Amino acid sequence: MTIASTTPDTTDMTPSNLGPLRSKASYWLIAPGVIWMTLFLVVPLGMMVYVSFWSQTTFKIEPILTTKSWETFFSSDTYLNALWTTIRIWLLVLLSTFVVGYPTALFVGLFVKNKTLATTLLVLCVIPFWTSFLIRVLAWRPMLGKEGAINIILQALHITREPIEALLFTELSVIIGMTQIYCVFMVGPIAFMLGRIDPNVIEAARDLGASFWRIFRTIILPLSMPGVIVGGIFVSVMVLGEFATAAALSGRKVNMLGNIIVTQVGSLKWAFAAVVGVILTILMGVVVAGFLRIVDLKREL
Repeated sequence: MTIASTTPDTTDMTPSNLGPLRSKASYWLIAPGVIWMTLFLVVPLGMMVYVSFWSQTTFKIEPILTTKSWETFFSSDTYLNALWTTIRIWLLVLLSTFVVGYPTALFVGLFVKNKTLATTLLVLCVIPFWTSFLIRVLAWRPMLGKEGAINIILQALHITREPIEALLFTELSVIIGMTQIYCVFMVGPIAFMLGRIDPNVIEAARDLGASFWRIFRTIILPLSMPGVIVGGIFVSVMVLGEFATAAALSGRKVNMLGNIIVTQVGSLKWAFAAVVGVILTILMGVVVAGFLRIVDLKREL
């Protein structure tokens, strides 16, 4: 009498046979993200490019393809100056947020040993975001005005004899406001990367006689570069798309590309607004791509 084997057949459960199942599962996992990005990123960008070639009259826009709006942008000194102003303010704000934010992140991420205290300090940096963005922008007016707090303090300390009028309704006031608003986006990623540095590496460098500046130059700065790049991307994307801070703190004297878009949309000139939007999107793409070439974030993070 023979006894039938009850051992289950596992020949179909080998990794090679599971490959197609895993492939199908991965497709289903990424499908919602792909659909979302297609509908709300790729399609709107395509529509913006398409509308930028439409024919625009004073009261009407027609889907008749033309390059007139593009020619208007690149032949006008006003719009080209807005482009250069946007780039200049972006570079200055990026530099100022790094100069202010890196020492802050260095203190929080490296010198504060208590993790609870470090977290508390980072939360304090975020407290201004508990209020409205517009309130934070307008709060700089009484600070930077001719009879504002900063001028009063400078005169009380006998640093200046007369109020500094250049503090408000100038490009300087826009840079000061943006630096304060966006500095936290530089501090956070840098502090995170500094907190990941092994203290034993720094201690070993000290034991070998390395000075603080050599340790900073050869260990701390290179290991914190991914945080600098991430912070730079955050700050760049938000500053390049700015319009509210420039309008509120410059008295509409400083025109960035974002301000041009708002003005054109308000005038129902959709084609020209689309042109500026495409140019701004390309500029952001170039900036982000440039940052990503400096550090391989996939490997570092």
